[in-house]
Order: sequence, then structure tokens, then C-alpha cells
Amino acid sequence: MLAFRGAFALTVCALVWGTGAVAAVQPESGVHTDPPPLSLDDLAALDALLEEDAEEAPAEFDRSALMDVGALGLVLAFAVFSFVKKSERLKVVSLMVSVAYLGFYKASLVSIVDIFGALRWSLPAFRDGQAYYALVVFTLVSTILWGRLYCGRICAFGALTQLMDQVIPSRFRIEPPVWLDRKLIYAKYVVLGAAVLYFLASGDTLVYRYIEPFWIFTLNGSVVMWTLLAVLLLATIFVRNLYCRYLCSVGAGLGLLSNLTVFRIKRWNECQTCMLCEKTCEWGAIDGPKILVSECVRCDDCERLYADEDTCPHWLIQKYQATRAALER
Repeated sequence: MLAFRGAFALTVCALVWGTGAVAAVQPESGVHTDPPPLSLDDLAALDALLEEDAEEAPAEFDRSALMDVGALGLVLAFAVFSFVKKSERLKVVSLMVSVAYLGFYKASLVSIVDIFGALRWSLPAFRDGQAYYALVVFTLVSTILWGRLYCGRICAFGALTQLMDQVIPSRFRIEPPVWLDRKLIYAKYVVLGAAVLYFLASGDTLVYRYIEPFWIFTLNGSVVMWTLLAVLLLATIFVRNLYCRYLCSVGAGLGLLSNLTVFRIKRWNECQTCMLCEKTCEWGAIDGPKILVSECVRCDDCERLYADEDTCPHWLIQKYQATRAALER
């Protein structure tokens, strides 16, 4: 609307000037005279119109930006709510919202391109990217507070592969041996390091297209890119969360940051010998009594099991001891 009104004002001025120019031509003599200048009233009207547009521009911008930030805030708030409630159903809904809104509608994901921009201090202007900064700040803060919450619940591509896991029959799954899994998790750090070194040497940011499949949400890729994506998704059918666990450069960066995590998952004394959570974890983030914070995406699976008084050995042992003590009285 602002662009239209500005163009309209300029068009009117051009027409006024042009009309005066045409009228200034004397057809009888063919002598041309200068067109009459715009009157003070005309100039005052034009200035008033331009000032009105200038005053309305920030308001219109703020309205649009606030809507984006507000919608993003609702998505993030619901993700945190589902995380705090430790509800499987709410988590699935949160994953679906992330895919729909942050994925296909906004195509808004934290990317290695953001790391490139930070390295060169070439970031979007705050005026033009308030929602972008809100997402980045939330990702960094939530990682320091809880770990890779962004990876496990908010990243649209990670959410998509987790939703795939909900519908793919378990008989298709192939779990890499533990020894192999412990080695493969370092591959994403190699991808991150190689991409950063390549960017610093060449300044080329387009390398992201071949190490990140996030462009899927814009449906804008070459034949090679679509082929690589098809292979990746096909492999994900057999090895769950393949990209997130072994190849994601953003996950690698957040994995490094998660070593500063404040609120970590609790462990019982019985976790020293019990392997129940380790077998349940779909991310290979539990190694005996130890939780690998750099690999944990706070998916809730072990935390729900940890609190299940009918399944977790900690609670079962406590019940047994309480029953035995009651019988001995």
C-alpha cells in the first residue's frame, strides 16, 4: 500500500508536469516554452502525502513484525509447555506445528548459514529480522538451560523425521551397533568443521545446500539436491533420526553449547546397573549411568520412564522395600 501510494504521488506529479509541458507547445509557431512550475499548494500537498507515508511506514512494519514474533512466540511457548508436561501426545502436536508453521509456512530454521553470518558479522538488520533473532536467541538460551531442545522439538526437519518414526513399522528399523554409533556421532562435527573452513577460505555460503536438507520446505532444489534428499529420507526409514544424529552441523554446534546446560536429566543410584533407559533412548544419548548431553535432545522418553513408578526399577525397589518393612513389623 505504501509503495502504491508513493508511486501514485510521483505519477500525479509527472502527469501534472507533462500536461504543462504539452500545453506549453505552441502548435502555430512550433515554439517551445518552459512548462509552468508546480504551485506552492501542489508542493505542500505532495510533502504532506510523503510525510504521511513516512509516518505510517513504521506502524505498518511494526504490525507485521509483531504478528510474526507473536506467532513464533506461541509455537515456542507450546513446545516448552509440552516439554515441561512430559506428554507424548503434546510432543507429537508440537512436532506437527513445527513442521507446518516453522517448516512449510515460514521456512524458518536455524542453519549453518547463521554460523557463517556470525563469523563474518554479517547478520540481518534487527528491523527486518525480529522473528529471526527471537528464534536464534530462544535456541541459544534453551540449549544452555535444557540442552538440545531445539533439535528435539522445534527444528522442522528434525520434527519431520520424528513424525516419520511414528508411522514407520519398527520391523524396518536397523540400529547401528553401539561401538559404531559412538563413532558416527562425531561425523557431524567433521561436517561442521569442514563447512566452516570452506566458508572462511572461499566465502561461499551456498555450500549449505549440500549439507543441509532444510531447503525441502521451500521446494526449491536442483536435481542433485533432490536426489541426495531422497537418499537421505530413504536411509532414515531404516536408521531413525539419521541426519540429526550423525550429519547435522547445527546439531553439532548446539551439541558443543549443550555442555553448558544447567538443568540436566536426573539419575537414580540404580541407573548404575539398569540399562532400561539406555535401550529405550532412540538417540544413542545414554551410555550406562551417563547421559551424553551433546547427543541428548530432551525427547522425554527416558524422563517419562524415569518417573514411571510401575516400570522404573528405582520405584519398584522402593515399593518392595516398603512392603517388606511393613511385613516385618
